[in-house]
Amino acid sequence: MPKGPVRILVGFSAGGSADVVGRLISEKFRERTRLTTIVENKPGVSGVIATEAVVKAAADGNTMVLAAMASTIMAKLTFTKLPYDPQKDLAPVTLVSTFQLVLAVTPSLPITDMNQFAVWAKANPDKANFGVPAVGGHSHFFGLMLGKTLGVDMQVVPYKGSAPMITDLSSGQLLVGVSALSDFLASHKAGKVRIIATSGQERSLSAPDLPTFTASGFPTLAGDGWLALYAPAHTPPATVAALSAEMAAVLKLPDVRERIVLLGMDPRGSTPAGLAEFDEGELKRWQPIVAASGFKVE
Repeated sequence: MPKGPVRILVGFSAGGSADVVGRLISEKFRERTRLTTIVENKPGVSGVIATEAVVKAAADGNTMVLAAMASTIMAKLTFTKLPYDPQKDLAPVTLVSTFQLVLAVTPSLPITDMNQFAVWAKANPDKANFGVPAVGGHSHFFGLMLGKTLGVDMQVVPYKGSAPMITDLSSGQLLVGVSALSDFLASHKAGKVRIIATSGQERSLSAPDLPTFTASGFPTLAGDGWLALYAPAHTPPATVAALSAEMAAVLKLPDVRERIVLLGMDPRGSTPAGLAEFDEGELKRWQPIVAASGFKVE
């Protein structure tokens, strides 16, 4: 176990779901271990800045990053000059949570299920463009995969964050949006947007009333987003194992699980080896989709 203080870097601004999860698990980790535990927000470049800082940190277990797939899997597949290799420069600790992506439409569209959406998109390909909170992220490529599945050339409409996208979707300025369930859930419950389907293999704990794409007859449209903890490469395996075991215990606490579900996520937990295997699977899954898009970050 590291001697501390332990820093958990979060590559997103304070107040967002990743930040809330980071502060939640850090507080419980501190209570369990009695180690001073600090969350540091280092937003920018979809989490790449925070992840790079951990890659450069001492490999003693005192620094971890709560990373999303944007700064690991997607960054490796899209950046022409990424300052690290996620598979070589990071030591997996544990998968923290997963979150489903959703397809949502403006409420004025008379669409309530995937079959209706497919019919509408094919009849209105010029209107079936989809908004996303940022270009080059998970939502971007999931939307492209959706269009390919339907046989419709759906074009991406990038926004600077989920809030302006949801505003346009609510008003009808935007007809279709793809983003994390946590981004849309409150607006869906308020009737401001309508979620059509979610990307999980099973219904989300956060929204068990919403059908999955798979159950709607589109089994290839599955693929969650996620948050996971990583330490610098070359951190002693015993230290990584101790961190992983403590965080797994934190993620089993009822109040932690309840809070993560309220955020629109499903709590997880894994061994370091399990997270490494998971990452390899994610790379293999998304590589052909990203390559076919031709998208690159210079």
